[in-house]
Amino acid sequence: MREVNVYDTSAGHLRLGALAAPDDLGLRLEQLNAIGASLSAERDINRLLESILAAAKTITGADGGTLYRLAEDKTLRFEIVRTTSLKYFLTVPMRNHEHEAIGVLQLINARDPKTGEISAFSDSDQRLAESLASQAAIALTNRMLINQLEQLFESFINLINSAIDEKSPYTGGHCQRVPQLTMMLAEAVNDTREGPLADFHMSEKDRYELKIAGLLHDCGKVTTPVHVVDKATKLETIYDRIHLIDTRFEILKRDLELESLRGNLDPQQLRNRLRALDDDRRFLHACNIGSERMRDEDVARVKRIAAYRWRDMAGHEANFLSDDEVTNLTIRAGTLTDEERKVINHHIVATIKMLEALPWPKHLTKVPEYAGGHHERMDGKGYPKGLKREQMSVQARCMGIADIFEALTAKDRPYKKGKTLSESLEILGRMRLNNHVDPDLFDIFVRRKVYRRYAEMFLDPEQIDQVDEARIPGYQP
Repeated sequence: MREVNVYDTSAGHLRLGALAAPDDLGLRLEQLNAIGASLSAERDINRLLESILAAAKTITGADGGTLYRLAEDKTLRFEIVRTTSLKYFLTVPMRNHEHEAIGVLQLINARDPKTGEISAFSDSDQRLAESLASQAAIALTNRMLINQLEQLFESFINLINSAIDEKSPYTGGHCQRVPQLTMMLAEAVNDTREGPLADFHMSEKDRYELKIAGLLHDCGKVTTPVHVVDKATKLETIYDRIHLIDTRFEILKRDLELESLRGNLDPQQLRNRLRALDDDRRFLHACNIGSERMRDEDVARVKRIAAYRWRDMAGHEANFLSDDEVTNLTIRAGTLTDEERKVINHHIVATIKMLEALPWPKHLTKVPEYAGGHHERMDGKGYPKGLKREQMSVQARCMGIADIFEALTAKDRPYKKGKTLSESLEILGRMRLNNHVDPDLFDIFVRRKVYRRYAEMFLDPEQIDQVDEARIPGYQP
């Protein structure tokens, strides 16, 4: 039996052999069936168009061919052409499932497989070409619809991130940068051919799934109150309440000056008391920033100041600081109280609930797990589920490192400046030693210079300092 051209449906491309004889209709029908299966499996539009034209030439023995697609303005748009000479033409429409023409397939010059001579297309050539054009139109329509749905889905995700951005300008950039850093690290792991992660490989479907998870990893922040997300100082709510405390200091100073006028304080005592109040005010301003970890003696001083007595405009006497103000000003690190931190942390719970409620298609079923695991720790002390390393996917662990490193280097936070590369890697290294982040992924992150490529894309020049990798905690060059 003569060898025929068939499509390798597992690889999605034409496996070339000798053409079936024009009168061997049975073999050519086998070709048509194999070609149809292959066209249905092709994901790339350009490769699909190439495959359609190559298949049409193969099954009819045509010398050349042209493929046109119907543009949005209802004109035919040239897509591809293959020909050696021009003489005999066969033109068939490509119709979708609604019997609408979406393109035209044009074949040129039938060649006799035995003699190689050019001849007119036969009736069987026409019927096979029409059948192929119908299959090709359906495959092309399906792929275009899938692409449109994917574009719509990604646009909707970007809409969510834009809403978060509009809600708080301090998190919008985070929603864009973390997915990119996650993919950079995952690609570095994919390219690794030695070590504990040498067997990790991603297909194009795996990459798309991780990309979507990265884009949605903080979607739950749409539920987080703005005044908590944007809390730049310890006393900030809708406004920074430190200015109310400034007013109270002025009232205390006024009262001291009145006492001096009444003769109850001599000038030196007045100066000393006023100087002490100014020192206390500067101290509370420094506490309010929250950039340094508070010492026990600092907490004690806040409480001592809180015990000062003052009278408001209505003449009511009270402690200088309210209990809520003391609670906020004595936050050990950062600007959030324990309750506010719980509110912030709830965003990951909201993210998981939102994502698990969606009817994900088969190739995206792991999105909730990838997106929901970026605040877990390798030792099980993370949140919200307290997962350990062996309970997490490599992808979720990649996103955990990306989320931390982006937050360390981010220059758009209201409560801190973006750290340099060396500072950020030192902190990340300590987290590696404390079983916070995955040690194998951390090694790849440093060894493959993922941090450097990310920095060149997103960090300011002054943040990109020299990194001595031998000094990074937990890393062995």
